[in-house]
Amino acid sequence: MSHLDTLFLKQLSVNSAQYRDPLTQLPWHALSLDDCWLPPAALSLAGLAEFERQPEALQRRLSQYEFVNFIQAGLWLEGIFVERLSKALHKTESPAEHAYNLHEIREEAGHSLMFLKLMEQSGLHLPRGSFHRPWFADFLGRHASTRSTLFWLAVVMGEEIPDRLTRFVRINGDAINPLIQHMCRLHVIDEARHIARSRHALQHSLVSQSPLARAMLAPLVRRLLSQFVRAFYLPGSAVYELAGLSPGHHWRELARHNPERQDFIAHCISPTLHLLAQHGFKLAAPKL
Repeated sequence: MSHLDTLFLKQLSVNSAQYRDPLTQLPWHALSLDDCWLPPAALSLAGLAEFERQPEALQRRLSQYEFVNFIQAGLWLEGIFVERLSKALHKTESPAEHAYNLHEIREEAGHSLMFLKLMEQSGLHLPRGSFHRPWFADFLGRHASTRSTLFWLAVVMGEEIPDRLTRFVRINGDAINPLIQHMCRLHVIDEARHIARSRHALQHSLVSQSPLARAMLAPLVRRLLSQFVRAFYLPGSAVYELAGLSPGHHWRELARHNPERQDFIAHCISPTLHLLAQHGFKLAAPKL
């Protein structure tokens, strides 16, 4: 690890030092099922006349269950990050790397705990097995070498793709419950450091990658991108059923082919696509 790498990690640790435990910082008293949890434009069925005709209470409930689906995907991914960071502690190259890994573990654990408390406090849960872990992203996240380019490509996408939705919710917080807005604000602040670290590691791993090696990785990167987008932006049929939209598979198909949803996703992931293009991976926004 170079001197500059060490300084970079030390600076991240300095910024993480003033840790804010979300379980004690969040205004849990403000949680309410009478509010939306996602802005209207962030719903998978936004813009569809068949959905817009539904009662306001049903639309509000869908926003709550879609947010629960989103954080369920977050629990899956943050669990992988904590697992890999913990396993990496015994082989860190410097005290700076060891310290920042611990900071990131603490922050990811805090995010997962606040997600679990939100579901407990609200009483909103998804049925067991309703969230399907994307197999390739899950396998790669758990087993790929942390020194490989493909691992850091997966981490960058796994951090950035949900973060863009979180940022959209935060920016449009006037339309949602105050607790959810505050939760998203805390999440974005911590994730900014995690994304900076993963981008830095990706750039470092790409230094020795030839154009041919990058071309060979392109199909795998495309598959990862598609799996992450579907995990975070396309709820399962059970989400629609729980909100009162039956049959769920019908509404999921409407969401999957919703042009407004595709435009929203393309907008959210455009910074990630731009980053990938800079590194030689020119990809379009995947279809749901």
